[in-house]
Amino acid sequence: MALVYMQGNKEYHIGLSKEDVGRYVILPGDPGRSEKIAKHFDGAVKVGQNREYTTYTGTLAGERVTVMSTGMGGPSTAIGLEELIHCGADTFIRVGTAGGMQEDILAGDLVVATGAIRFEGTTKEYAPIEYPAIADFDVTTALKDAAEGLNLPYHLGVAQCKDNFYGQHSPDTMPVSYELNQKWNAWIACGALASEMESAALFIVGSVRRVRTGAVLLVVGNQVRREKGLEDTQVHDTEAAIKTAIEAVKILIKSDKRK
Repeated sequence: MALVYMQGNKEYHIGLSKEDVGRYVILPGDPGRSEKIAKHFDGAVKVGQNREYTTYTGTLAGERVTVMSTGMGGPSTAIGLEELIHCGADTFIRVGTAGGMQEDILAGDLVVATGAIRFEGTTKEYAPIEYPAIADFDVTTALKDAAEGLNLPYHLGVAQCKDNFYGQHSPDTMPVSYELNQKWNAWIACGALASEMESAALFIVGSVRRVRTGAVLLVVGNQVRREKGLEDTQVHDTEAAIKTAIEAVKILIKSDKRK
């Protein structure tokens, strides 16, 4: 039997119990983004605040839904996801930010991740590296349909996940610059769309624990365009990604009710 760490009847890290969490959960990285997302719920109430995990629960389309921040990176994302699963949640959408990796991906665009490159450490303690980090098809389809319904610019494809933010942005300052630069160029050549830090952990834990996961990412900027002398503005407003996730949850709720 798996050992579950608790504080009373609350999960040890996220500080939540089954009564606090809905089946559907939106997962931003930034704790400050939880309240922003919760404003889209009906009757949202703050139910938890512990470490990097800030949580609100309300309703959408008559179903209980939750938003909980995960902090940055794979380890905190995996811990948060595991404990939310203990609380009964089974459908998860990451709302995050990313850097574009192809010339045609502009700041302000959305990336709906179909899978993730596992250039991080967390997932290696779940599955062999040969096992792919893949989003759930139904969740991904709901995100795609939501972005289209909202008439938002989006791209569908693979995200790259890493543990070292500055390994991406200042690779030549790292003793392993030869590996960072070589792999970065290879991923671009393979068609990777955007770089971020959490989706690989989300997708692999989701596969192992048999829950549904997906991710929609706001492209903040694009260093590939910048390095080529192309225009590269910066966009930090995550509202488009948030609205896409909200609409996707509604689509999933409607679909699940039909089933």
